[in-house]
Amino acid sequence: MINNNDIMKKLRVALKLRDTDIVDILKLAEFETTPSELSAIFRTEEHKNYMPCGDQLLRRFLDGLIIRNRGKMEKKPSTAPQAAWVKCEPLRKHKEDQANARND
Repeated sequence: MINNNDIMKKLRVALKLRDTDIVDILKLAEFETTPSELSAIFRTEEHKNYMPCGDQLLRRFLDGLIIRNRGKMEKKPSTAPQAAWVKCEPLRKHKEDQANARND
């Protein structure tokens, strides 16, 4: 079974990344780590300094890759989602007519 460490290793090789590149990518996703901490992830499981790669590290690395390649996504102003009937003209009219009938 493939684990997060294997995924990180494969991505590092496929994208031809150095440890410093990976540290920079993680910074883009607001995740701080050092090259020495990172090297522990790339060691074999039998090595005494081996460290398993957690889900958060892998997720932040992938987020950082997206930011590096596409740029940071601008946040759109939050608006409350409209109910489906508001978007449909006949249903909206029907709801308005019902509301007006109750107010009379």
